[in-house]
Amino acid sequence: MFEEQMRPFDHGDLDTGSSVNTQATVPCACCSPLWANLANTTNIDSEDLTDPTFWRRKNRCTDKKMGSRIFFNAKVLTVDELFSEATSLAIKNGKIVAVGDEEFVKASADEDAELIDCGGGIVLPGFIEPHMHFLPIVVLDPYENVGPFRCETVAEALKKLKEVAERSSPNEWIMGRQFDPSLQEGGDLLTRSLLDEVSTENPVFVYNASLHIGYCNSRALEIAGISIDTPDDPSSPYGRDAKGNPNGVLMGGKAIGSVIRHNSGQSVIDLSEGCLDVCAKANAVGVTTFCDQGTGLMQGVKELDIYKALAQSGSMTTRLRYSLSNAVQQGFDEYGVAFGDGDEVIRAAGWKIVSDGSNQGYSGLQREPYLGSEDKGIAYVEANDLKEMVLDRAEKGWPLVIHANGDQAIDNTLDAYEAAFDAGLLTNTPCRIEHCSILHDEQIDRIARMGLSPSFLIGHVYYWGKAMRDQVFGEAKAALLDRTAACERKGIRWSLHSDEPVTEMGPLRCIENAVSRRMWKEPENQLAPDECISVEAAIRSMTRDAAWQCHSEHEIGSLEAGKYADFIILDKDPRAVPPTEISKIKVLQTWMGGRKVYEQTG
Repeated sequence: MFEEQMRPFDHGDLDTGSSVNTQATVPCACCSPLWANLANTTNIDSEDLTDPTFWRRKNRCTDKKMGSRIFFNAKVLTVDELFSEATSLAIKNGKIVAVGDEEFVKASADEDAELIDCGGGIVLPGFIEPHMHFLPIVVLDPYENVGPFRCETVAEALKKLKEVAERSSPNEWIMGRQFDPSLQEGGDLLTRSLLDEVSTENPVFVYNASLHIGYCNSRALEIAGISIDTPDDPSSPYGRDAKGNPNGVLMGGKAIGSVIRHNSGQSVIDLSEGCLDVCAKANAVGVTTFCDQGTGLMQGVKELDIYKALAQSGSMTTRLRYSLSNAVQQGFDEYGVAFGDGDEVIRAAGWKIVSDGSNQGYSGLQREPYLGSEDKGIAYVEANDLKEMVLDRAEKGWPLVIHANGDQAIDNTLDAYEAAFDAGLLTNTPCRIEHCSILHDEQIDRIARMGLSPSFLIGHVYYWGKAMRDQVFGEAKAALLDRTAACERKGIRWSLHSDEPVTEMGPLRCIENAVSRRMWKEPENQLAPDECISVEAAIRSMTRDAAWQCHSEHEIGSLEAGKYADFIILDKDPRAVPPTEISKIKVLQTWMGGRKVYEQTG
């Protein structure tokens, strides 16, 4: 899901003038009507996107050769069951022919195979990003990123937006994203007065990282016709100052939509180029497969037609696995999509249900109240309903992918899985728990018993660890966050993910976060250091085990004969550098299906 701002949202903070003045929790952005707002103001509905020949003309991959190649003078980490090492690798027609020493590999390959000297580089299976959001990334990417990972303070964010305004045309909308007051110093809200410092002539609009809150300047409010006389929708109010004037803060999808629909410039976003840009961005960090966790949220079943066209075009430089959003259940059932539909490039791999919100958004469902609060978060799906959903989808042959952050949400998820498990319905395994943030020992035992598999948003530890400890949970409960080592000890297979656009795709960064458990705001300290895991375990979680979670271990995830030639070449062995230096390792080349899809330049 797409994470929210740190503290609960209090309508009283905005002085809405309405009778609503109680602390209300920000809901989960995966269920936000914002996606419909975004889709309705872009050209994603273009018929071209469902035409394979259109995508074929966009194909950027210049390496068309699918013949025989031998890669030698390398350290090949196969990530097979024994984590074996080799020195050479042979490929032909997009698949691995042989792995071993140079003599063996050359004897196994064609005599005329092209020889490629790796110069002592480290060869690994291509990384697999098991949880991201494909089309939402495309739509949001053109907006200026003014989030905490680029701008530590509100002042820096405003400066970045002003630079954009200075090179923009008159009346052009200045768009920003990722603003997160929980991690950026200098204030909680971007009011119209602050954004008027960016520009008074151009409309300015910024998305909160939650995607449930927007901020705009006076010009944007003027264009939208929003004034002191504009009525509030209690479910989606306008922020107001002490006199009742709109202050530029927009709470919820309706308020955001009332402003953003006036930005006609959004319609010129090139969705086709954007899709290929996301693939290229993934290739640059060593990703050869990613899994979209929430297909259908922007365009419903039409997204499946877009995926089919992409697969048929040959233009993809990553493989795509996807989980269908339960929010579009009726449409998908009528469409007739089934688990496993697709091919080796794009394939249906799961059914996604969102059971609660996020912990830093105070909407993750907890057993006990949040620190200093009486609030326990939100059940997006009640326990009995969740059980019925799981039984229904499991009976229809779908592997389940259930978002659960809070410990009570995980209890509910385990109860639902247990009903299906006891009924003998969990046949297409593994079934997953996404984020699976707060885990108690007895929950880990239940996960192990049913053969379930967590996927951890490890950025929770790095980026939000200090806040989890000091503001959200307290030290004892924060120590239960992302328990990779505890799962490892129980023989549970697990993975790491970025949840981009929550955090950016970066497998080496994720590996570093899991191995070191250092905190961004306190780099000298670790969160629950007993949950640190080995580099090899972390590598496996983003290759072999992530492939297994995406129902693709038979074809990718390790470097073994017969699997697709998806691999990367690094300049250093992640096991041979200090844990806090892993993210600095360079990806020199990325290969997908025997084609070179990325090479570092400069």
